[in-house]
Amino acid sequence: MFSALDAQRGKSERWLMLKLLFIGDIVGRPGREMVAERLPRLRDELGLDWVIANGENAAGGSGLTAATARPLLEAGIDAITLGDHLWDQKGFEAEIAQLERVCRPANLPAVCPGRDHVIIEKSGFRLAVFTVLGRQYLNLKAECPFLASDRMLAQLAGRADATLVEIHAEATSEKQALGWYLDGRAAAVIGTHTHVPTADAGVLPKCTAFVCEAGMSGL
Repeated sequence: MFSALDAQRGKSERWLMLKLLFIGDIVGRPGREMVAERLPRLRDELGLDWVIANGENAAGGSGLTAATARPLLEAGIDAITLGDHLWDQKGFEAEIAQLERVCRPANLPAVCPGRDHVIIEKSGFRLAVFTVLGRQYLNLKAECPFLASDRMLAQLAGRADATLVEIHAEATSEKQALGWYLDGRAAAVIGTHTHVPTADAGVLPKCTAFVCEAGMSGL
């Protein structure tokens, strides 16, 4: 979970506190039911402004479908990210373009269907969200996550007030390296994929929030 995002609005001296919850990989029916049951109450209790979740394992424990994504969005998730299992469910490549608040990894080839980022807004503040895949020990071939992050941040300049970057990767070293690489340029860098949460959540020297692994929701 990612607890809070402090962000400055533009160049003014006014500061806006927004609360964001990041949910690690939602796995299968147990994960979906857990989120659908608890999220509405959590939004109220914690006063959450945004909820972002990785949904790459939400359908049968591997992949996503439109039929599993829509109830999660209706339950209160503002944006769903994906990882290396995004194409595991047959036919999802024809469905993903219909899901405006679902984004595939940004460092896949440009010809892949689906959005490479999502922008969500609250109180006039625009938060961009995108995912990059790591390249160590993952079978899905992708562009360098460091170069892809540079490209995405350049494309999003002026379109968003802050950016949350998810790195979906196996190696903790690769996740940590990207966190330090983006320190001061992204509001947060959050790791996913290995499902076991790490105890290294913190704020890097240039004020980028970082955690190596957000964990999972499921059994």
